[in-house]
Amino acid sequence: MSELEKLLAWSNLPVPGVLHQLPLHQQQEVALWAKTIVSHNTEGLDDLYNAISMIVKYIPNFLVIPLMVEHIRPRIAAGVCIKMGVEQATGYANDLPLEYFSDVSKHLDATMMAEILQKMKKQTAEKFIHHELKHHQNRILDIAQHLDQRLLEIVAKLVTLPEENNEHDSQTHRTIIEKIRVMQEN
Repeated sequence: MSELEKLLAWSNLPVPGVLHQLPLHQQQEVALWAKTIVSHNTEGLDDLYNAISMIVKYIPNFLVIPLMVEHIRPRIAAGVCIKMGVEQATGYANDLPLEYFSDVSKHLDATMMAEILQKMKKQTAEKFIHHELKHHQNRILDIAQHLDQRLLEIVAKLVTLPEENNEHDSQTHRTIIEKIRVMQEN
């Protein structure tokens, strides 16, 4: 994977096409420069996320949830969620509005999301899975690779998979799609 591809995966933003025309060493310089800028401009955010996660431990959920939804952007909420860990994050995830939690989940890695979903209330987790399958099927397939059998069965029950031998199958989700297909056949 080239430095530009890594940068693309890191940011979820498209790399300008003109950068692909640069020689490899110049692409690497641009990627390093972009990382340096981000690092400089986000200095201290980890400390802020940690501080917020410590503070909200002492504030009841019924006060934190409305403040979070109204005043904290999903990306920031995800950073706090990472610092607070799965147990505490699950407590909030159960109470967050579905759309907001979906937006927050986009900024969490698939493994952490799977851990949170497995600890959530069954009905809430199922609503989230249904929502994500409807709006972000690839994302839920990423998460499904890390789910336990109980939640994977929910995914299998709700998902409509692409046709077999579809080019999508040969990509990153091939193994999980095959596993879900087997579950759907039984």
